[in-house]
Amino acid sequence: MPGTPAPRLRLEDLTKLYGTHRAVDAVTLDLEPDEFFCLLGPSGCGKSTLLRMIAGFEVPSSGHIRLGDENLTALPPHRRPVNMMFQSYALFPHMSVASNVGYGLKGIGRAAAAARVADLLRLVRLDGFGDRRPDTLSGGQRQRVALARALAREPKLLLLDEPLGALDRGLREETQGELRAVQRRLGTAFVVVTHDPEEAMMLADRIGVMEGGRLVQVGKPEVLYRRPASRFVAGLLGDVNLIPGRLGSEGSGGERPVRTPHGDVRGAAATQLAEGAPVLVAVRPEDLVLGADGLPVVVADATFLGDRVRRTLRLPDGSILRASGRPADADAPVGSWTHVGFAPEAAVILPA
Repeated sequence: MPGTPAPRLRLEDLTKLYGTHRAVDAVTLDLEPDEFFCLLGPSGCGKSTLLRMIAGFEVPSSGHIRLGDENLTALPPHRRPVNMMFQSYALFPHMSVASNVGYGLKGIGRAAAAARVADLLRLVRLDGFGDRRPDTLSGGQRQRVALARALAREPKLLLLDEPLGALDRGLREETQGELRAVQRRLGTAFVVVTHDPEEAMMLADRIGVMEGGRLVQVGKPEVLYRRPASRFVAGLLGDVNLIPGRLGSEGSGGERPVRTPHGDVRGAAATQLAEGAPVLVAVRPEDLVLGADGLPVVVADATFLGDRVRRTLRLPDGSILRASGRPADADAPVGSWTHVGFAPEAAVILPA
């Protein structure tokens, strides 16, 4: 059941003030047609407020919201070609599944509405469930009913605020794949708010990371994971080792040595910082290689996790690194001294 591709959404210096507090601070963003975009950040960072402004439930203090050639900034929610799905799902308990899905289809004719509901239930894999009540469904099934209802009027843009937050982990992972498949089949632009980095990386074509009301980095999941622009982004997207030091001069390959108390390490320069500036070398646990040339460490702990071993490594000054490697790496038992290194391209130099 293909839909009409969504036009480009553009946010221009969008700001929301509550008194002197900037809940959303001068956000500018372009979303491509058909894109699955995730707004990621901790509680209170402004992501839900931003979503509610796009939906029309919050009025911007300044800035503009455009969808294609249409300026939505001053339009009330019911006049926007946008729909929003909430975490609570808000299904009517006294209505059947079919009646819930078709609730907003009054005025298009009974036969057309019934056909549209049937198409949507097939889309979300609930055909045959139309006569059931919401309280007879599982959490994942209720989530799919709410999704079908949100899509019923064929919005040009669908907004989802923590749509999987009420589901347990196993069901959430299953439903992530279903949500992604529905978006791909429809070709409708989705914008999802989440605080879960794994969920954002699973779902999104691109992720926008928010901190303190500002959009601090936007990019594909693999770019944000491998090339974070700040310490905040690096820590938000997964476990990361941050090795402090001072920046040396640039080498022939564009790599920058970092002088640490335990020896020099190298990484890809993500900044224009001057030589001698305090920096952090960000490197993921899976990129640390035991026994390679690098920093001296003692293996303080090791935990077997099936396909990998999680090791806690202690530098001579007592600071901790974490490595994630193969179970076969048994040449570094707990209590032993070794060295740990990493490829320069696996590390990013960030401002301290």
